[in-house]
Amino acid sequence: MIGNLIIVSAPSGAGKTTLVSEVLAGDQRIKPSVSYTSRAPRDGEVNGVHYNFVSADEFRRMIERGDFLEWAEVHGNLYGTSRRLVERLRTEGFDVILTIDVQGAEQARTLFPDAVGVFILPPSYQTLLDRLDTRGANGADDLQLRLRNALNELSQYQNFDYVIINDDLQHATKELAAIILAERCRRLRRSELAEQIINTFK
Repeated sequence: MIGNLIIVSAPSGAGKTTLVSEVLAGDQRIKPSVSYTSRAPRDGEVNGVHYNFVSADEFRRMIERGDFLEWAEVHGNLYGTSRRLVERLRTEGFDVILTIDVQGAEQARTLFPDAVGVFILPPSYQTLLDRLDTRGANGADDLQLRLRNALNELSQYQNFDYVIINDDLQHATKELAAIILAERCRRLRRSELAEQIINTFK
């Protein structure tokens, strides 16, 4: 059976990337889609692992070729998801998890109405500010831009199926893992297997 498409979105600094990494480490049936971006790598980021880093010109050529399932400009940088990779992994039976912004999430859910949307909320404005400040990768202007965008992004939570408050990483990880497991257990996804089992009684 084709795998689920899980979309995880949040404002910058809410901890979505860390949360998804924790879930991936404990579940071999789910695969990440490594996004493409035109921004420069941060300290410690590895090309092909955290993001596929490309120039803005190359990114635009990929848009023209129709390579992206979704793409958006966020905080002045371009981000996009490979359509081919997502389709291949799902066909192989893996769940695919996308860690993307709210613009990309809207595009992806339009193309794939069966996708499962999960929104990550920080517990407070101050927590979000502290996390962005602690990250140390954002200049003063970029930090203010991300904070201004956060309010609009936070209001989009109503467009998602699930909401996780990321006030404790371990607890939030368990909640995301539980959502993924529950989606695998939906009746519609297991009806064929259920019928096979029932037929053994005949």
